[in-house]
Amino acid sequence: MKKINFAHQNVYSGMALIADPIHQYILFTVSEGKSVNETTEKTIIDSPWMQRLRRIYQLQSARWVYPAAEHSRFQHSLGTMHVAGEFAKSIYPSLSSVCKDIPSHNYIEELLRLAGLLHDIGHGPFGHFFDDNFLSEWGLTHETVGKNIIVRKLGAEIARIKRSPSGMFSQGEVMDAQKVAFLIKMPEAGETAGRQPRWLQMLRQLFSGVYTVDNLDYVQRDAYMTGFSLDMVDIPRLRYYTFFTNEGLTLHQSGISALGRFLNARLNLYTNVYFHRTTRGLDLHLQEYFRDTMKLIFPGNPLKNLDDYLKCDEWSLFNTVQNWQESKDEKKRKLAAEWKKLHDREVKWKMSFVAEISLDQIQRGVGFSKAADYEMQIRERLPKKLQGLSFKVDLATQDPRPLNPITERGKRINIFNPVTQTTSPEPLLDIYRFIPARIMHFRVFSLNHDYDEELSAAAEKVLGSSERPIPTNKRSIPTNI
Repeated sequence: MKKINFAHQNVYSGMALIADPIHQYILFTVSEGKSVNETTEKTIIDSPWMQRLRRIYQLQSARWVYPAAEHSRFQHSLGTMHVAGEFAKSIYPSLSSVCKDIPSHNYIEELLRLAGLLHDIGHGPFGHFFDDNFLSEWGLTHETVGKNIIVRKLGAEIARIKRSPSGMFSQGEVMDAQKVAFLIKMPEAGETAGRQPRWLQMLRQLFSGVYTVDNLDYVQRDAYMTGFSLDMVDIPRLRYYTFFTNEGLTLHQSGISALGRFLNARLNLYTNVYFHRTTRGLDLHLQEYFRDTMKLIFPGNPLKNLDDYLKCDEWSLFNTVQNWQESKDEKKRKLAAEWKKLHDREVKWKMSFVAEISLDQIQRGVGFSKAADYEMQIRERLPKKLQGLSFKVDLATQDPRPLNPITERGKRINIFNPVTQTTSPEPLLDIYRFIPARIMHFRVFSLNHDYDEELSAAAEKVLGSSERPIPTNKRSIPTNI
């Protein structure tokens, strides 16, 4: 039979699809038939560094509260790559009109996609908890580690990528791992961008703004995977009304409603998932033994041991501490016993008291000191016989995720007014005013519910009468939730 060649079939060459519950399908580049050695997105996705993210869960302790939330950093990274690519197609015309020296559309698309794919590459076990309770000892964050992995371990492969899903780069364009690493690193106070081109500095806002390619994926993904119901997040509308002006990333006035819905959905996730009482209680317990565990498993600065860091994930951590149960080393056996409680979902710290403080109250100056300060004040107000009681204060301002929306109120976002044809930086607080007021959680945890009444009374005295405390007792708070 004579073979018939159809020109259209070539559009499938060098491309493949990944099925995804959030985005339906995620397109990615693969080697074409004649170029089996071509470096593509598949090369990076299949690298040991990306595959390692399959073994790091997205929601750290929250998966012990929401049984279906077993998704990994790997899935989220693929989703972020997809969102970044869609934004690249949408914002390129406006960015190219502002920055005349910008590379080709295909190059920008691939640069953003790679940054989206690799933005979490530096995460360790238990995600952001790992930053605060291990990496911080070395003055590092997962972004710093990720930057080093991108440049030192994946840089050579990244430089060999020649096309995006939309097509080949222009002649002479070479993908630069340093530029990818620049995009994923959050700007720091007083930081100067140095010699980075203006177009790259502007693109960074897609990774560090109020709404980003990162949080646009995880808000939808975390809501879906936990089974938590929330209003639809209208990402296509938000993307459509996002563009670049000389002032930077800008939102058309017609997109404010979509932004409000997104911020509301995100706040709901913080209240009901990331700040869930049991999630916070598990993290309080984990803080007691995590550092000592990591000092035994991974001594030294991770940047000096990147090859070993490749094996630093939640699966290897679980296997290691499980083997310590039979260790001759008493310290290891004690640590293993604490890890067993976590893995068996024995919740050590139970909530005895919670006060919800609204954004408006925070605006009026009701804020938080350190947890230790509040613990001391509460202890002073307990009956004398209970002043040795074991309890902990947990403040929801200690955020398990980056860019807590509650702390972003002072930020500004460029809004374009189509009537006046002007762009102005509007306070984010103005947009939050249209969102139901909530929610900083001040919680007191104890080992049991025997003294909830006394702890609640002492906490109320410390906080004063303005915060509307909500006392609890052991009948209303099941200990297994």
